[in-house]
Amino acid sequence: MKLWNKGVEPDELVEKFTVGKDRELDLLLAKHDVAGSMAHIKMLQSIGLLTSAELSALLGGLEQIARDIADGSFAIAPSVEDVHSQVELLLTQRLGEVGKKIHAGRSRNDQVLVDLKLFFREEIRHVASAVQALFDALIALSEKHKDVLMPGYTHLQIAMPSSFGLWFGAYAESLADDAHMLAAAYKIVNQNPLGSAAGYGSSFPLNRAMTTELLEFDDLHYNVVAAQMSRGKSERALGAAMSAIAATLGRFAMDVCLYMSQNFGFISFPDALTTGSSIMPHKKNPDVFELIRGKCNRLQAVPNEVALLCTNLPGGYHRDMQLLKEIMFPAIEELLSCLSMATFMLRHIIVKENILEDEKYSYLFTVEDVNRMALGGVPFREAYKKVGALVQQGLYKPVKAVRHTHEGSIGNLCNDQIAAKMKRALGGIPVDESRK
Repeated sequence: MKLWNKGVEPDELVEKFTVGKDRELDLLLAKHDVAGSMAHIKMLQSIGLLTSAELSALLGGLEQIARDIADGSFAIAPSVEDVHSQVELLLTQRLGEVGKKIHAGRSRNDQVLVDLKLFFREEIRHVASAVQALFDALIALSEKHKDVLMPGYTHLQIAMPSSFGLWFGAYAESLADDAHMLAAAYKIVNQNPLGSAAGYGSSFPLNRAMTTELLEFDDLHYNVVAAQMSRGKSERALGAAMSAIAATLGRFAMDVCLYMSQNFGFISFPDALTTGSSIMPHKKNPDVFELIRGKCNRLQAVPNEVALLCTNLPGGYHRDMQLLKEIMFPAIEELLSCLSMATFMLRHIIVKENILEDEKYSYLFTVEDVNRMALGGVPFREAYKKVGALVQQGLYKPVKAVRHTHEGSIGNLCNDQIAAKMKRALGGIPVDESRK
């Protein structure tokens, strides 16, 4: 069944090529297609295009399809093009001619847009929840290990004293920055395109404000052309947010891989969470974090994929946009997998203490000694020269004491403020709210 069929069947090769992966990917949209149809037909009844009896029958039919979707018995038949066609076909088979009335006042263009926006809205909430879980794990570890010192590096050279509190907390706050982008994507996504039809509106007296309220969108895409132009724009915004989260997580994964190596030896994991070598019996490989790193690097290409797919497209709908699903759907699943796996691994991380007792880290304290002299009245540049001369002469003996008190430093992590920042960032996304 094809909603656009006018009595001539397309060539088999053309159909296979144009349908692509839609039947497979559209299963993820099925429950959202039903929700959108429910709102639409309630609106159609309110403007006189359906009777109360027809609305009742159609709602009952859609509720049964929703149950089929929930229990896994819903499928898109090989002869059916997409989820929209399958839902309409089932209604017509079960209810008769009234099933064909659900499409009045809309096009597949705004129908798929509604489905995608409802899907992305839900997936953004899932991503926000996963980001919050990883953030909470990092903040908890920052507090737990706030007094355990570790080397800080610049240019991969030992630089100044750091702490595990700083390390874990840094990635937590970086996630809070990423959460702002996720919340911005949510605002862009959470607008109602229903009623824009093929992109130029409808001669039916549609009540678009009513469907906006029924589907709990924050706002309406008012201009019908702009509504259609949001396809690709929504994906690009969400892709940018996902890319930012992936960049933070990928960088953390790289740190973990370094710090697990024997050359660093700062952290470890239970044997069951690492992998071995086929010929080297001593190996405990960080495969989980290597895969997180690789997947997150790949995820950072998502905004570019979306941009290149949509570049130079004129206004209106184009079939190119169908391919956006093939980019976005697997990417969301992969990001969620990486976030949940990282959170799981952090529950079992083992932090090494007394790292800085090793003599090779003595030079970490040169800045501490320079600052100590400056606080005693010696001009900073003179103090710098004196400590530098001791280093050059091999006479430097560090005072291994750290006194950092300003906001965000070793002795004043400001984790409560960072948690408040994350709360504000995710405030626009109803993470725990159950939509109707």
